[in-house]
Amino acid sequence: MQVCFWEDETAEQFYPLALARPVFELVCGRYSVRERLQRAWDLTEWGAVIRPYLAAVYRESEPDTRLNDDQWLNQGGILLLNGRWIPGTLTELPCQPGEAAWIEDEPVAAWLNDGEWTQSTSTESRDRIRQIAESRRRVDAGGQLLERPWDLVDRNSRQLVEDFPLGAFHSQRFSRRGVEILGSEKQLSISPLADVEPFVVIDTRSGPVTIEEGARIKSFTRLEGPCHIGRETHVFRGQITAGSTIGPVCRVGGEIENSIMHGYANKYHAGFLGHSYICPWVNIGAQSGTSDLKFDYSDVRVPLAGDLVETNRKKVGSFIGDHTKTAVNSLFDTGSAVGVMAMVLPDGDVIPRHVPSFSRYWQGGLLEGWPLEKMFDIARTAMSRRGMDFSSTQEMLFRLLYAQTEDERAKAFERAKHHRLQSNRDAA
Repeated sequence: MQVCFWEDETAEQFYPLALARPVFELVCGRYSVRERLQRAWDLTEWGAVIRPYLAAVYRESEPDTRLNDDQWLNQGGILLLNGRWIPGTLTELPCQPGEAAWIEDEPVAAWLNDGEWTQSTSTESRDRIRQIAESRRRVDAGGQLLERPWDLVDRNSRQLVEDFPLGAFHSQRFSRRGVEILGSEKQLSISPLADVEPFVVIDTRSGPVTIEEGARIKSFTRLEGPCHIGRETHVFRGQITAGSTIGPVCRVGGEIENSIMHGYANKYHAGFLGHSYICPWVNIGAQSGTSDLKFDYSDVRVPLAGDLVETNRKKVGSFIGDHTKTAVNSLFDTGSAVGVMAMVLPDGDVIPRHVPSFSRYWQGGLLEGWPLEKMFDIARTAMSRRGMDFSSTQEMLFRLLYAQTEDERAKAFERAKHHRLQSNRDAA
């Protein structure tokens, strides 16, 4: 079966998480949308229609993908899938030829006929997909269309449960020496290539726990299901509570609750992270904390790209973009959004809820970031420590993102200036 994932016009609603990746590569549960369907369905070939500026970097990571390929799409016999759709069931396709699957007014899936695909630009592609879906017999897709970053976090617990059968290991080779398991061992999946030290507690009473190959769970750690510890992730005396996905290749400690660490991110030391999504190559300093509940228990608003967006939720943490670094004792307020390649050096006070991409929060003030070349050197150093390269293609992507987020920074600096002036007047 051939499948093509597409990004619709809502991709920008997932700021800052989707600035550097297609929406179908965002993680919810154990997998991204694309990884889940690749595991569940027999895909002989797959492709994607994505934002053009992401194409070069994505092609570098997925060289066999049919990317924005009009000629391939025009051959027909391909199932178009909305990249932010999570199926309600993986045992059935959302629609059959001649049908289109919808959730309310949003197309989710449709089969392409031979010679039906003729458009090329991303905007035209989105319009064409809707036209194709409208020409088919309409059926209900089921499942969920993700709308905003917090949807990923909200669904994570449920999705971990649903993903458990897709990649469970038989854990017969796991040594229980000194490890306490609370609940059913049938809800526990540990790779024979993982290392779980004595004096670890694994609690499966509320959901499954999965630990992938190369993971190391250090003594005095507690894992509470549903949770997932990804490949080569190390947990140091951590308290990982329900709804958390960590990894691959993360280094974590302290308390993590109902959060997603996409991969290649560090939170080595004590401190709390709750109801948050952390992108790759983020480093969170020691003793840092993230508030995920307002003191008056009211609904949280999140400043995505600086514009406050209602979440209609009580518990919302932080959303932090790629390659951002935070220093020790960074205190993030409820519903914070930090862009890509930002630098946070706190002064003991709570950090502003909006820190734009490529900027610095520096001892109480929001400032322009370091020169791009210095930021890129930091990225190269961080990635080399995990045996990976910050390629010239990735550098080009972040140069494009720097220009793309220029207006956001300018508005944020103007707001910060106005706030300082107002504070000075109040003090006088």
